[in-house]
Amino acid sequence: MVDAILSPILEQLTSMVVAEAKEQVRLVTGVGKEVKKLTSSLRAIEAVLHDAEKRQVKEETVRLWLDQLRDACYDMEDVLGEWNTARLKLQIDGVDDHENDALVPKKKVCSFFPAASCFACKPLVLRRDIALKIKEINETLDDIAKQKAEFGFAVNVINSNERADQRVPSISLIDESEIFGRETQKNDLVNRLLCESSEEQKGPCVISLVGMGGIGKTTLAQLAYNNDDVKNHFEKRIWVCVSDPFDEFKIARAIIEALKPGSAKDLVEFQSLMQHIQECVEGKKFLLILDDVWNKDYSKWEPFYNCLKNGLHGSKILITTRDETTAHNMRSTKIIPIDLLSKKECWSIFESLAFFGKSMEGCENLKKIGREIVGKCKGLPLAVKTIGSLLRSKNTEEEWQNILKSEIWDHEVVERGLLAPLLLSYNELPSKVKHCFSYCAVFPKDLEIRKYKLIELWMAQGYLNEKGNKEMEDIGEEYFNILASSSFFQEFERDGDGKVYKCKMHDLVHDLAQFICRNECLTVEIPGGEESIMSSFEQKKVLHLRLTIDEGTSVPIAIWNNVKRMRRLRSLLVEGDEYSWSSEVLPQLFGKLTCLRALELNASDMWSCVNHINEIPKNIEKLIHLKYLSLAHQEWIQKLPETLCELYNLERLNVSGCFNLRELPQGIGKLRKLMYLDNDDTWFLRYLPVGIGELISLRRVRQFDVGGGYGRACSLGSLKKLNLLQDCRIYGLGGVSDAGEARRAELEKKKNLVELGLYFNYVRDGDEEQAGRRENEEDEDERLLEALGPPPNLKKLRIGGGYRGRRNVVPINWFMSLTNLRALVLYGWINCEHLPPLGKLPSLEYLEIEVMKSVKRVGNEFLGVESDTDGSSVIAFPKLKELRFRIMEELEELDFGTAIKGEIIIMPRLSSLSIDECPKLKALPDHLLQKTTLQKLEILWGCHILEERCRKETGEDWPKIRHIPNIDIK
Repeated sequence: MVDAILSPILEQLTSMVVAEAKEQVRLVTGVGKEVKKLTSSLRAIEAVLHDAEKRQVKEETVRLWLDQLRDACYDMEDVLGEWNTARLKLQIDGVDDHENDALVPKKKVCSFFPAASCFACKPLVLRRDIALKIKEINETLDDIAKQKAEFGFAVNVINSNERADQRVPSISLIDESEIFGRETQKNDLVNRLLCESSEEQKGPCVISLVGMGGIGKTTLAQLAYNNDDVKNHFEKRIWVCVSDPFDEFKIARAIIEALKPGSAKDLVEFQSLMQHIQECVEGKKFLLILDDVWNKDYSKWEPFYNCLKNGLHGSKILITTRDETTAHNMRSTKIIPIDLLSKKECWSIFESLAFFGKSMEGCENLKKIGREIVGKCKGLPLAVKTIGSLLRSKNTEEEWQNILKSEIWDHEVVERGLLAPLLLSYNELPSKVKHCFSYCAVFPKDLEIRKYKLIELWMAQGYLNEKGNKEMEDIGEEYFNILASSSFFQEFERDGDGKVYKCKMHDLVHDLAQFICRNECLTVEIPGGEESIMSSFEQKKVLHLRLTIDEGTSVPIAIWNNVKRMRRLRSLLVEGDEYSWSSEVLPQLFGKLTCLRALELNASDMWSCVNHINEIPKNIEKLIHLKYLSLAHQEWIQKLPETLCELYNLERLNVSGCFNLRELPQGIGKLRKLMYLDNDDTWFLRYLPVGIGELISLRRVRQFDVGGGYGRACSLGSLKKLNLLQDCRIYGLGGVSDAGEARRAELEKKKNLVELGLYFNYVRDGDEEQAGRRENEEDEDERLLEALGPPPNLKKLRIGGGYRGRRNVVPINWFMSLTNLRALVLYGWINCEHLPPLGKLPSLEYLEIEVMKSVKRVGNEFLGVESDTDGSSVIAFPKLKELRFRIMEELEELDFGTAIKGEIIIMPRLSSLSIDECPKLKALPDHLLQKTTLQKLEILWGCHILEERCRKETGEDWPKIRHIPNIDIK
């Protein structure tokens, strides 16, 4: 993994020397020589890294040597970061380096440097400091190089750049529903859950699934939990993942939230929690599943068992655990051992993965080797799955033999060999993907990991480098897919586009990540003896820290003191509910943790007021390496300090949910590397500073406000330079009276733009006097919308928020050119009486119409097609899957297609129809209700007429809809 750090350093060193020569800048005496020496030493070390990485598993001395090398690389990375940041600062602030260590102003010097004499000396001091640091690192590398010679490492024939570019073939992710074996145990478990307990049984019956890690206990529990008969048998089903520590408060709250959502928030005392559980289960037949229990202390379990006795006779508790003693201590009346898989079952798993896409002809030798490899997996499904995934990309007997003969199979240090197959698969990963994998150790076990957040954190750490036209996000997606296809991730959840957006890591995979990262990643839950946990870690080694703080907890000052000592910390991720901040904490942290790349200080509960930060300290400018800053839901923050604009490396700023935020720093235009500005739900943010128009790296801005500001605000024209935008939501259009200004935004030229929101509400806090300044609002809104035509490759569009146009169609000049549009939301069109001809959009899959108070009827014009004169069929909404009408107070009739002669096919792929708050709507079209494709029908709040018509068995429309699998009528 060290080569994933070392390789980018070599690239930076080379580019730095080239840049200095090109710009004719003479470094402080001796630095050029030091850089060449440093480069030479690193290349010599790089040549033996492949052998060193292989030998570290069994040779502790090699592992310690790699640790020293890694520390030196991190130090070098920080030094180069300081140097590059200083150069960027000089460029942005208007001065350039020139020969002979002199600094000559290129243009008028910003007020940031009050006088030439002031800014002339600082870079010189910085340069000498850089020179000294490079010299010190060179001395350290000399020692490391001398030790290298003692190990006799083999020189790697493949250089690290070539190895980093290797890619696992791109394939579809494995379908988690493909479960092999366990049929007998699955049926036995379901039968035991459904059978009635004996009358003598006092309290719920406890059943335990017991087996070693990674052999299917959780999967069996999930299959039983989701079994239809089990669902119908129990009134309440509760799933709680326990994992390593048996946290009574956490488990109690999880049970209460499952029984009665939202009711645990105000309960602080343990006795109150137990009392509440007892009240919630009274008279109910429940199934409680406690997954992955390690606790052997019965006293911790007894209060739970006693309060659960109140449930209805026949209630069950299912426990999964690796340890039989734990099962007995938790009063299990039945223990179901989960044995190792049979050879036949293991081979079925392995064969489905390892031979995927291979021609079975000529694979006899591979099959023979494969059966020997499967035998080494000792019946562990995760091991078989991981090795099978690894061998999917290997086609020669030699490659399979290398896996079979690897020494790792005999290595007993790594959790009795259980991690051996995972380690083999890890060693085959490209070096940069290894780095990404090890970072996952910062997340606690069983956490749902959000893919896009994970990729952004990888970006912040510098693990993803742009290559050619490839965006860093695309490279991150590629790395994620490599890990997923290698079975390092599981339990995938997909969005409407079928893309994975959430996943988990198996416990053993998480153990491997912790083993690999060597105490670099630390996750701490507070309270619970965490001070001792933090003290037990060598603080200078911790690079990534995640603090999860329990509700109502005042974090001991000793915790923050421990954090401050972690001087090399690169990630600090703090989350929790209602914990308290000391006003002295942040300034001290910012003053010490100057190596941070990612800082997350979110308030996870946006409605609480205890854990909110009132002010961001000015000394945040010290975090010069910071790339990722998240302050989501810190609703008490009203402004951000101007010093934040000194964070020249910042790539993502998240202030979503900061309701009271009034303004962003005026100097925000300095943040030239900013790619993501997430400012959703910042309703008091009246404008964005004019400098936004200089942020040419922006890919996403959630709330682009164009109202207010009185000369300090950006305008629509500020969008002109932002040609990398992918997602933009423009607010305040109702206050714009110049369609020419909209044309200057040049949205149609933004080829990367795939998601766009156009919002016409414009009365903002403090701007009420502007509300009446437009004389012909209807015409102006129409002209403005016409001028805001986006590029034809747009995929998602939302228009609304007070649009006053009177025409019954959207701007036809650009709207019908959106041939790639997949999702469309129209809402709050004040004067619209008839919907536009949306049926013409060829790729539309999702359509939502809401808050159209003037629309009384949706008719044929909505289809946008006419019958073809030659008798051939015409399709309206050819790809539409989901249709929603919401808050249509005057809508009485939804009827289209009946008056048109000729054959017109309407919505042939419709699978979901939702009607919400349409009190006057009389009926739904028969030809929609009777579609065989329709899988879901929702008639939600405020649809009284439809509710009666569709009521089960008694409603007149019930015969038309009873074939629909999922019907939800409120």
